[in-house]
Amino acid sequence: MQILKSSFSRRSVLQAGAACLAGLGSATHAQSSWPSKPVNLIVPFPAGGGTDAFARPLSAQFARLTGRQMVIDNRGGAGGTVGASAAAKAAADGYTLFMGAVHHAIAPSMYPKLDYDIEKDFAPMALMANVPQVLVVHPKNFPGDFKDFLDRVRKSPGRFNYGSAGAGTSHHLAGELFKQQTKTFITHIPYRGAGPALQDLIAGNVDMMFDGLGSSAQHIKGGRIKALMVAGGKRNPAFPDLPCAAELGLPDYTVTTWYGVWAPRATPADVQARIVEELRRASATDELKAIWANNGADFGNLTPAQFGSFVSAEVKRWAAVVKASGAKLD
Repeated sequence: MQILKSSFSRRSVLQAGAACLAGLGSATHAQSSWPSKPVNLIVPFPAGGGTDAFARPLSAQFARLTGRQMVIDNRGGAGGTVGASAAAKAAADGYTLFMGAVHHAIAPSMYPKLDYDIEKDFAPMALMANVPQVLVVHPKNFPGDFKDFLDRVRKSPGRFNYGSAGAGTSHHLAGELFKQQTKTFITHIPYRGAGPALQDLIAGNVDMMFDGLGSSAQHIKGGRIKALMVAGGKRNPAFPDLPCAAELGLPDYTVTTWYGVWAPRATPADVQARIVEELRRASATDELKAIWANNGADFGNLTPAQFGSFVSAEVKRWAAVVKASGAKLD
């Protein structure tokens, strides 16, 4: 009798274990079928800015490759932190992703009471694009070259202003760094995103902007705004005639706008792997390669872990710039 009871117990355990494994298999299959419905991509700036310029082509290729729509959800405000906060609180099921930028590595130093942590509340997926920043002006306001521009700005402290995507964004800090290194004074005018700032620059309502080349490129080529300098130590292949900062006597003026995709931290590992796979497939298409090249951008080509380490290093780097410049929220 004891032997029969023991045998029955073992059989029950084996059956229960098999049922658990079958359940896990079903769950894994369900997760690995991602995406089975449209994916929401939160872009924390208004339409027309740099993040948008890369998010929308990505969305189109994602839909073509997966057969599922990627819906762009523009949520501007507070230097990109409003959209980031919403993304951090979204369901961790792979159907809400977040496309942020260098601004989100700056925000911890500018916004002391953020209700999210870019390093703790998100899982890094992919560094989608690296884009140098460029100094752009309205051509009627500054018809000359960079030397003429700098002479005018130095002779009239406080007369000229620059627009940005908002206080605490890379556009803002690029301006503060420029002021430091050129010993000039220009007034910061924050907007709710790069798109509105660019429109005011095109209209001649602001004097200049330190913008990511991705959002300015089409307007430079169309003659609506004029580029005077690209940040860094080398010229950009998309604009080979545009001098770099090092050539113009600013060897330490290096500002890169980068864009990346994150998922909420608790997103299942196998879903994260599928997200990374699809982002890489999209970035490898001829269509995206051409758009990136046309905007002077490079694909980041980092693993998720490397992207996470990169973000951590950027948080520290920009904290030092904020401290040295004394930048404040306007």
